[in-house]
Amino acid sequence: MPFKANAARRHHIPKQRHRVTNWAEDDAALRRRGSLTVWFSEEAIAAWRAEPRTTRGGQAHYSALAIRTALTLRAVFRLALRQTEGLIGSILQLLGLDLAVPDHSTLSRRAETLDVPKPCPSSRGSVHLLVDSTGLRLCGPGEWLIEKHGTQRRRSWRKLHIGVDAETGEILASDLTNCDVDDGSQVEPLLNQITGPLASFIGDGAYDQADIYGAVAKQHPDADVIVPPRSTAVLSETAESAPTQRDRHLQCIAEHGRMGWQKRSGYTRRALVEAAISRLKRVIGNGLRSRTERRRRTEVAIAVYALNRMLELGRPRSVRIT
Repeated sequence: MPFKANAARRHHIPKQRHRVTNWAEDDAALRRRGSLTVWFSEEAIAAWRAEPRTTRGGQAHYSALAIRTALTLRAVFRLALRQTEGLIGSILQLLGLDLAVPDHSTLSRRAETLDVPKPCPSSRGSVHLLVDSTGLRLCGPGEWLIEKHGTQRRRSWRKLHIGVDAETGEILASDLTNCDVDDGSQVEPLLNQITGPLASFIGDGAYDQADIYGAVAKQHPDADVIVPPRSTAVLSETAESAPTQRDRHLQCIAEHGRMGWQKRSGYTRRALVEAAISRLKRVIGNGLRSRTERRRRTEVAIAVYALNRMLELGRPRSVRIT
């Protein structure tokens, strides 16, 4: 039985119900996500061949846009590199284009140094940044093989840290680290990727650290840091005369309780970053297929680019049914 320890009080919390208000537009956007014309655009065809090189070295046959288009198709349709090569060849043949097809070795090698455009916020005004992390499996022997043959060490995994725009759902910042890296240590690298002003920084209890409050205040002095304090947290010595943001959170919790603090502070929006992680794993997958760290970073950047492109096509707008 799930949540057995809390069964006595969980029935007091009714399940929320929502209704989508733009069902027709969202349905059309979902269909467009599978359209090849969205990913294999006229821009990609026009800039397929690489421009002549002016410095020393070999001349590349394919532009960065061509490689990025191929790797995006691979991520969206969950293809292997050889299958991606076959898909690109069939598309060019159906379109009647006299363009060369990058082979799977070229796609793998160019992914090592591929430059993927950084996400830009499409929302107006300051951004409410939601941060969280999740684990991604690495390619290699599966858990069944480990249990069956008793290998010496378990398969490793990587941790993906993301920052999501609360208004649009777009992933504005991402970073891939080892599995033992602390979430708080990656706040500054995520903030460095945010180009616009920040209205608030929202994270779970793992980000309840003094360094995080300082890092946000250093780059965005006017931003609110909305992080739930630990249950054993106490007020600072200057709470009466000059309370910090964390002190104000503790005072609000003492007066209204944790549920009341969540509603008043806007912490409830943090559920949107969990929805973004779920979207990433359902659409792209929950594992990394590349073998080197630089290619894995490119794989993550391509996945972020594809997800943001899908959200540009349309997203559901839902309202709560009371």
